[in-house]
Amino acid sequence: MTATEQRSVAPRGARSRRQATRGGGGARALHVIAGLVLAAGAVAVQSIYLSGDDRGMPLTYTGAKGENVDAGRFSVRVQNVSTAKTIKAGDDTIPTEQLFLVVEAAATVPKKPLHLGKPTLLTADGKKFTATDKVDNEKTLAYPWIQPGWWTTGRFVFEVPASALPGAQAVFELPVSALYGEPLPPEAQIDLGIDEAAAKQLTSSPAEVFDMDEKKK
Repeated sequence: MTATEQRSVAPRGARSRRQATRGGGGARALHVIAGLVLAAGAVAVQSIYLSGDDRGMPLTYTGAKGENVDAGRFSVRVQNVSTAKTIKAGDDTIPTEQLFLVVEAAATVPKKPLHLGKPTLLTADGKKFTATDKVDNEKTLAYPWIQPGWWTTGRFVFEVPASALPGAQAVFELPVSALYGEPLPPEAQIDLGIDEAAAKQLTSSPAEVFDMDEKKK
Protein backbone atom coordinates (compact mmCIF):
# COMPACT_ATOMS: atom_id res chain seq x y z
CA MET A 1 0.00 0.00 0.00
CA THR A 2 1.38 3.37 -0.94
CA ALA A 3 1.61 6.42 1.25
CA THR A 4 -1.20 8.01 -0.76
CA GLU A 5 -3.47 5.08 -0.06
CA GLN A 6 -2.67 5.26 3.64
CA ARG A 7 -3.66 8.92 3.74
CA SER A 8 -6.92 8.16 1.87
CA VAL A 9 -8.19 5.65 4.45
CA ALA A 10 -7.18 7.56 7.56
CA PRO A 11 -9.99 9.06 9.71
CA ARG A 12 -10.92 12.54 8.63
CA GLY A 13 -10.11 14.11 11.96
CA ALA A 14 -6.69 12.50 12.13
CA ARG A 15 -5.95 13.44 8.54
CA SER A 16 -6.90 17.02 9.21
CA ARG A 17 -4.68 17.16 12.26
CA ARG A 18 -1.72 15.70 10.38
CA GLN A 19 -2.20 18.11 7.50
CA ALA A 20 -2.44 21.00 9.88
CA THR A 21 0.72 19.86 11.63
CA ARG A 22 2.56 19.47 8.35
CA GLY A 23 1.31 22.83 7.15
CA GLY A 24 2.48 24.56 10.31
CA GLY A 25 5.88 22.84 10.19
CA GLY A 26 6.25 23.62 6.52
CA ALA A 27 5.44 27.25 7.12
CA ARG A 28 7.96 27.42 9.95
CA ALA A 29 10.57 25.72 7.75
CA LEU A 30 9.90 28.19 4.96
CA HIS A 31 10.25 31.06 7.40
CA VAL A 32 13.57 29.65 8.63
CA ILE A 33 14.84 29.14 5.08
CA ALA A 34 13.71 32.62 4.07
CA GLY A 35 15.48 34.04 7.10
CA LEU A 36 18.69 32.22 6.22
CA VAL A 37 18.49 33.43 2.62
CA LEU A 38 17.97 37.00 3.76
CA ALA A 39 20.83 36.71 6.23
CA ALA A 40 23.11 35.29 3.54
CA GLY A 41 22.07 38.09 1.21
CA ALA A 42 22.82 40.65 3.87
CA VAL A 43 26.28 39.16 4.40
CA ALA A 44 26.88 39.17 0.63
CA VAL A 45 25.79 42.79 0.33
CA GLN A 46 27.95 43.68 3.30
CA SER A 47 30.92 41.94 1.68
CA ILE A 48 30.34 43.85 -1.56
CA TYR A 49 30.10 47.24 0.08
CA LEU A 50 32.50 46.81 2.98
CA SER A 51 35.17 44.69 1.34
CA GLY A 52 35.38 46.27 -2.10
CA ASP A 53 39.11 46.89 -1.72
CA ASP A 54 39.69 43.27 -0.79
CA ARG A 55 37.66 42.05 -3.77
CA GLY A 56 39.87 44.12 -6.07
CA MET A 57 43.10 42.71 -4.67
CA PRO A 58 45.01 40.64 -7.23
CA LEU A 59 45.58 36.92 -7.14
CA THR A 60 49.38 36.78 -7.46
CA TYR A 61 51.41 34.00 -9.10
CA THR A 62 55.17 34.20 -8.60
CA GLY A 63 58.21 32.95 -10.48
CA ALA A 64 61.67 33.87 -11.71
CA LYS A 65 63.30 34.99 -14.93
CA GLY A 66 63.31 32.20 -17.50
CA GLU A 67 60.33 30.41 -15.94
CA ASN A 68 56.85 30.14 -17.44
CA VAL A 69 54.62 31.71 -14.81
CA ASP A 70 51.02 30.54 -15.18
CA ALA A 71 48.54 33.13 -13.88
CA GLY A 72 45.47 31.20 -15.00
CA ARG A 73 44.11 33.41 -17.75
CA PHE A 74 47.59 34.05 -19.14
CA SER A 75 51.16 32.83 -18.79
CA VAL A 76 54.25 35.00 -19.08
CA ARG A 77 58.00 34.42 -19.22
CA VAL A 78 60.75 37.02 -18.80
CA GLN A 79 63.50 36.16 -21.26
CA ASN A 80 66.03 38.96 -20.90
CA VAL A 81 66.70 42.28 -19.20
CA SER A 82 69.02 45.06 -20.34
CA THR A 83 69.58 48.78 -19.88
CA ALA A 84 70.02 51.70 -22.25
CA LYS A 85 70.62 55.43 -22.25
CA THR A 86 68.35 56.01 -25.22
CA ILE A 87 65.36 54.19 -26.73
CA LYS A 88 64.72 54.23 -30.47
CA ALA A 89 61.08 53.54 -31.31
CA GLY A 90 60.34 53.99 -35.00
CA ASP A 91 61.36 57.54 -35.89
CA ASP A 92 61.50 58.61 -32.25
CA THR A 93 64.69 58.74 -30.22
CA ILE A 94 63.96 58.99 -26.51
CA PRO A 95 66.67 59.98 -24.00
CA THR A 96 66.60 59.73 -20.21
CA GLU A 97 68.50 61.24 -17.32
CA GLN A 98 68.11 57.95 -15.43
CA LEU A 99 68.19 54.43 -16.95
CA PHE A 100 65.91 52.64 -19.33
CA LEU A 101 65.37 49.07 -18.16
CA VAL A 102 64.17 46.91 -21.05
CA VAL A 103 62.32 43.73 -20.11
CA GLU A 104 61.94 41.24 -22.94
CA ALA A 105 59.08 38.82 -22.35
CA ALA A 106 56.78 36.29 -23.98
CA ALA A 107 53.13 35.57 -23.20
CA THR A 108 50.44 33.06 -24.10
CA VAL A 109 46.87 32.24 -23.08
CA PRO A 110 45.05 28.91 -22.62
CA LYS A 111 41.78 29.86 -24.33
CA LYS A 112 40.54 33.43 -24.72
CA PRO A 113 42.74 35.98 -26.60
CA LEU A 114 43.57 39.06 -24.58
CA HIS A 115 45.92 42.00 -24.20
CA LEU A 116 48.42 42.44 -21.40
CA GLY A 117 48.36 45.65 -19.44
CA LYS A 118 51.40 47.79 -18.72
CA PRO A 119 53.46 46.00 -16.08
CA THR A 120 54.84 47.49 -12.89
CA LEU A 121 58.40 47.30 -11.65
CA LEU A 122 58.44 46.48 -7.94
CA THR A 123 61.70 47.34 -6.17
CA ALA A 124 63.24 45.57 -3.19
CA ASP A 125 62.22 48.45 -0.90
CA GLY A 126 58.60 48.48 -2.11
CA LYS A 127 58.68 51.31 -4.65
CA LYS A 128 56.68 50.89 -7.85
CA PHE A 129 57.40 52.14 -11.38
CA THR A 130 54.90 51.74 -14.20
CA ALA A 131 56.27 50.99 -17.67
CA THR A 132 57.09 54.32 -19.30
CA ASP A 133 54.52 56.03 -21.51
CA LYS A 134 57.35 57.62 -23.51
CA VAL A 135 57.34 54.48 -25.67
CA ASP A 136 54.15 53.98 -27.69
CA ASN A 137 52.12 50.88 -26.83
CA GLU A 138 52.42 49.72 -30.43
CA LYS A 139 56.10 49.04 -29.76
CA THR A 140 55.46 46.99 -26.63
CA LEU A 141 53.99 43.64 -25.64
CA ALA A 142 50.81 45.47 -24.55
CA TYR A 143 49.84 46.00 -28.20
CA PRO A 144 49.39 42.56 -29.85
CA TRP A 145 46.59 40.16 -29.04
CA ILE A 146 47.97 37.29 -27.01
CA GLN A 147 46.62 34.18 -28.72
CA PRO A 148 46.18 30.61 -27.48
CA GLY A 149 48.54 28.02 -28.90
CA TRP A 150 51.75 30.03 -29.20
CA TRP A 151 53.97 32.50 -27.39
CA THR A 152 53.92 36.15 -28.41
CA THR A 153 57.15 38.02 -27.67
CA GLY A 154 57.66 41.71 -27.00
CA ARG A 155 59.20 44.30 -24.70
CA PHE A 156 58.35 46.71 -21.94
CA VAL A 157 60.50 49.69 -20.97
CA PHE A 158 60.86 51.22 -17.51
CA GLU A 159 62.55 54.54 -16.78
CA VAL A 160 64.15 54.13 -13.35
CA PRO A 161 67.08 55.22 -11.18
CA ALA A 162 69.97 52.78 -10.83
CA SER A 163 68.95 52.15 -7.21
CA ALA A 164 65.75 50.45 -8.42
CA LEU A 165 67.55 47.55 -10.09
CA PRO A 166 68.81 45.21 -7.30
CA GLY A 167 66.09 42.71 -6.42
CA ALA A 168 63.56 44.22 -8.83
CA GLN A 169 60.51 42.24 -9.90
CA ALA A 170 58.17 42.80 -12.84
CA VAL A 171 54.45 42.47 -12.17
CA PHE A 172 52.36 41.59 -15.23
CA GLU A 173 48.60 42.00 -15.23
CA LEU A 174 45.58 42.52 -17.45
CA PRO A 175 44.37 45.97 -18.53
CA VAL A 176 42.26 47.73 -15.91
CA SER A 177 38.72 48.61 -17.00
CA ALA A 178 37.43 52.04 -16.03
CA LEU A 179 33.86 50.67 -15.95
CA TYR A 180 34.25 47.25 -14.38
CA GLY A 181 36.47 46.19 -11.51
CA GLU A 182 37.29 42.52 -11.83
CA PRO A 183 37.28 40.58 -8.53
CA LEU A 184 40.62 38.91 -7.75
CA PRO A 185 42.35 39.83 -11.04
CA PRO A 186 45.34 37.60 -11.83
CA GLU A 187 48.90 38.90 -11.92
CA ALA A 188 52.32 37.31 -12.48
CA GLN A 189 55.12 38.64 -10.29
CA ILE A 190 58.51 37.67 -11.70
CA ASP A 191 61.92 38.11 -10.11
CA LEU A 192 64.19 39.60 -12.78
CA GLY A 193 67.29 37.98 -11.31
CA ILE A 194 69.13 41.26 -10.78
CA ASP A 195 71.44 40.81 -7.81
CA GLU A 196 73.96 43.42 -6.69
CA ALA A 197 76.59 42.26 -9.21
CA ALA A 198 74.12 42.24 -12.11
CA ALA A 199 72.76 45.63 -11.08
CA LYS A 200 76.28 47.06 -11.06
CA GLN A 201 76.94 45.74 -14.54
CA LEU A 202 73.61 47.00 -15.92
CA THR A 203 74.24 50.41 -14.38
CA SER A 204 77.85 50.79 -15.50
CA SER A 205 77.45 49.67 -19.11
CA PRO A 206 74.04 50.52 -20.55
CA ALA A 207 73.63 50.44 -24.32
CA GLU A 208 73.91 53.83 -25.99
CA VAL A 209 70.72 53.08 -27.96
CA PHE A 210 68.18 50.28 -27.70
CA ASP A 211 66.16 49.84 -30.89
CA MET A 212 62.63 48.60 -30.16
CA ASP A 213 62.38 47.34 -33.74
CA GLU A 214 65.34 44.99 -33.45
CA LYS A 215 64.62 41.28 -33.66
CA LYS A 216 63.48 39.98 -30.29
CA LYS A 217 65.57 37.42 -28.46
